[in-house]
Amino acid sequence: MRFAVLVFPGSNCDMDLLWAVKDILGEDAEYVRHDADSLAGFDGVLIPGGFSYGDYLRCGAIARFSKVISEVIRLADEGKPIFGTCNGFQILTEAGLLPGALLRNESLHFVCKTTRLKVANNQTNFTSEYQENEVIELPVSHGEGNYYCDDATLKQLKENQQIVFTYADENPNGSLANIAGIINEKGNVLGMMPHPERAVERLLGSDDGLRFFKSIVKNYGKSRADA
Repeated sequence: MRFAVLVFPGSNCDMDLLWAVKDILGEDAEYVRHDADSLAGFDGVLIPGGFSYGDYLRCGAIARFSKVISEVIRLADEGKPIFGTCNGFQILTEAGLLPGALLRNESLHFVCKTTRLKVANNQTNFTSEYQENEVIELPVSHGEGNYYCDDATLKQLKENQQIVFTYADENPNGSLANIAGIINEKGNVLGMMPHPERAVERLLGSDDGLRFFKSIVKNYGKSRADA
C-alpha cells in the first residue's frame, strides 16, 4: 500500500506514522504537505498528532481548510482508509468526516501517559487483528481529547457499533461514554486520541499499536490487490 502522511505547520507525530508503516511494516509511505492539491496514487491517508497551525483558533479548525483536505474527503468518499490520531482526530471531526467534537480535558490539564484501552469493536478494517474486548496499552498526549456529541449522535454511534475504542480503566480526559476512538458509518474513516504509532515496538514499552496498522494493510491491501 502507498500511504500519504499529512504534514501541517505544527505536526509533531508525522515521523512516528511514517516509521510505523514504512520502516516497521515495509509499506510505501511519504510525507504530503498541507498545501498539496492532489493525493492521486495514494491508497490511504494518515493524519498525525501535534498542534496544526498552533491550535490558535480551535484544534483542527484551521487545518480543516487546508488545500489537501478536499483530497482527503475525496479519498474518503471513494472508500479508501483515512486514519487520524490525536490532532488528526480533531481535524477529522472539524472536516465533518467524523461526528462530534473534541473539547478541553475535564481536568483542564495536558495529559501525557500510557492508557489501557478496550477494543470495543474488532470487526473493522482497522482492528481485525485484535480480539473482541481485548485490553491494550497505548500512550495519550493531548490537552483537548474530551470527546463530545449530542444524545442522538451517541445513540447512533452505539447502534451502528461505531465506537471502536474505549478507555478501559481511567478516563484521562472526561470523554463521553469513555470514548477513545470512533469510525464513520461507512467504516473507512477512523479517529482516535491515543497514539498507536507510538507503540509499534517493545522497545517503546508496548507494541500493541502494531496490529492496528497490520489490520489496515491486511484488509485494504487485499482489496487493492483484488481490484
